[in-house]
Amino acid sequence: MGAGVEGRGHDGFDFGLSTVQAASLISGAFITRWLGGAVLGALGDRYGRKLSMVVSILLYSLGTFACGFAWNYHSLFAARLAIGMGMAGEYSAGSTYVMESWPPALRNRASGFLISGFSVGSVLAAQVYDWVVPSLGWRWMFYLGLIPIAIALWMRRALPEAEEWTESVADEGAEPHPFRPLFPTPRRAAVNTVLVAVATLSLFLVFTPGGAGLVPVLSVVAGISLAALAVQLGGKRGWVLYLSMIVTLFFAFLYSWPIQALLPTYLKTELGYSTSQVTDVLYFAGFGTMVGCWTAGFLGDRLGTKKAYALTLLASLAFVYPVFAVEDNLLLLGALLFLLQATSFGISGLLPRYIGGHFPTRSRGAALGFTYNVGALGGAVAPVLGAHLASGMSLGGALAVLTFAGTVIVVLLVGFDVPARLNRLTDPDATDDHLAAGAVEGRPAAVERPGPVRR
Repeated sequence: MGAGVEGRGHDGFDFGLSTVQAASLISGAFITRWLGGAVLGALGDRYGRKLSMVVSILLYSLGTFACGFAWNYHSLFAARLAIGMGMAGEYSAGSTYVMESWPPALRNRASGFLISGFSVGSVLAAQVYDWVVPSLGWRWMFYLGLIPIAIALWMRRALPEAEEWTESVADEGAEPHPFRPLFPTPRRAAVNTVLVAVATLSLFLVFTPGGAGLVPVLSVVAGISLAALAVQLGGKRGWVLYLSMIVTLFFAFLYSWPIQALLPTYLKTELGYSTSQVTDVLYFAGFGTMVGCWTAGFLGDRLGTKKAYALTLLASLAFVYPVFAVEDNLLLLGALLFLLQATSFGISGLLPRYIGGHFPTRSRGAALGFTYNVGALGGAVAPVLGAHLASGMSLGGALAVLTFAGTVIVVLLVGFDVPARLNRLTDPDATDDHLAAGAVEGRPAAVERPGPVRR
């Protein structure tokens, strides 16, 4: 996409975008992620995980296809907003579907395999880009966005509904309404509608040139608005859980995304690597993430989600500074980056299992979609913070500091089970792990002890 929006496409069409506008196209998806994750997650809670997945895939596929017909910055930006909503909805729908369809003893593996698809897709997309763009132009990369629609139609017809959702919701005739706390009265409904509009507008201005000079103030306004919504969605018993989960996920993105966003810049500007060398290093990173997701799944099922998460992240600290100490040895840098990404970014394969276990089936889709995608704003903050730190030190040093500090914070939050401990302050009877074998809503269950495999 970068080649297309910044330069001249195959058809000679040139948007003439500034660097700020090009960057805002990438960040634009963050504006609607939180809303898409919550709304499409709630759709899955009420009508089924499968329907939510299909709708999410249709939304981001059509948004991607629309990018191919964009005629200027604004039309491309609008399509990116649709992609953001669909992408966020697919994370919550896909995660809950997989978690609730696999046996409890294998759910960490299911989580790891699911998220590894991100890395596999990135590698495949890079190959398709090399084949398609030079001969057909950048627009065809977006036209290919129609392909997932065929997959969505097949899924709608062939896949069964998630077993746990069927047993807990459909078979009981329940009709969950996760957003009910936001609309108990006309006055509350009006206030929360304004909060949604304020949060969306503030994020829009933060991630576009229109908010230049007001980003700190707008960020605070958006944060307060989203926190107010989180408190209401959580209710008297769960509001602390919602907020603490958002904070944990914010730091999870804050430690992992500086490298994802700024590593190519570091390799080109500070190490002087050629484009082909940068590509080689990024392949090492991508495969490291993929292997890390798979490994994390097996470790999670063996050790428990939280223990595997914290210990693997702790091990990743051994590779942070060595990665940025290597300068002229591409093979060594690739090997170290492989290990770092496997133990740091790769462990994010456990996030669906980690988040989902904190919420009951009836509200899991909306809760996971909302908390994950609000926390994902840390991924938007991370590159900006990394660039700011780089003004007083080398970019490599800034990335190392930010990655190391963020990782330590997440190790402490996850390792000491902070969200669940805080949740018990307002909800003493909270279930420890809703995805564990034998978990019953409203009754403590054994934490992450694998149960018998259902066949």
